[in-house]
Amino acid sequence: MSLFSTIGLFTKPNDTRVDKTLQQLHEDLNQQGFQVLCDQNAGLILGLPSMATGELARRIDLAIVVGGDGTLLGAGRLLAAYNVPIIGVNLGRLGFLVDVSPDEMQTQLAAMLQGQYQEEQRLMLHAEAERDGELLGSGDAFNDVVLHVRGEIRMIEFTTWVDGHFVNTQRADGLIITTPTGSTAYALSSGGPIMHPALQAITLVPICPHTLSDRPLVLNGHSTVEIELCEQRDIPARVSFDGHNNIALESGDRVRIRAHSEKVRLLHPQGYDYYRILREKLHWGVQL
Repeated sequence: MSLFSTIGLFTKPNDTRVDKTLQQLHEDLNQQGFQVLCDQNAGLILGLPSMATGELARRIDLAIVVGGDGTLLGAGRLLAAYNVPIIGVNLGRLGFLVDVSPDEMQTQLAAMLQGQYQEEQRLMLHAEAERDGELLGSGDAFNDVVLHVRGEIRMIEFTTWVDGHFVNTQRADGLIITTPTGSTAYALSSGGPIMHPALQAITLVPICPHTLSDRPLVLNGHSTVEIELCEQRDIPARVSFDGHNNIALESGDRVRIRAHSEKVRLLHPQGYDYYRILREKLHWGVQL
């Protein structure tokens, strides 16, 4: 008997590669007797009724995401608050998070739906931007919170505190505040370390710092990070959350980042090996 009864299907919009896999998945789940609900994108593809994501999250006990890592990031941010576990079917490019292949989907999912899976609980971030003590906006991030300049190649100057302790003032193209999950994304291309996803840690990775001694800094996952923009001429600084929801910042504005109170639950097939994923996706040991 399955541990799950009501399954939600989530997918990316406007991608015809999804159609065949999603239709096969929906057919398989129906044949196995599951109640299947669709987000708006999946409903449009399948020609079935759909519902708003909040209502969908409240009604399901498992989510299956068909798409790439970006699709799963969005589902993870939504579903963490509802404690809904997620399985990812990979139709993207890299697939660090979505690790069920379409070719093996029927076999792997059949086993997973009977409880044969490995579960991970991954850290998320919550950030708030303030101006003169007033809240400008907030957001959640599964990968990273990024301070950056929008539309221009200019450095910004900012000061960083951790748990109320002054760390430094630096000039750089920006700063990436990343989770272990995000350590293989933008932070990796900026010289940050790869962190095992089970770690409860937050890493600060400067983007092209002006001073070469400004290096990535790994923090305790319970830390609170505060960043303040220093006085400078008008620069279109922004803070973004997993690349979305840009909030415009001015000199003197502060951004406060800490671990989210909820975690993302990811389910993997039995035999999941994080180091194999790294070897495959980063082409380690391949002759060039």
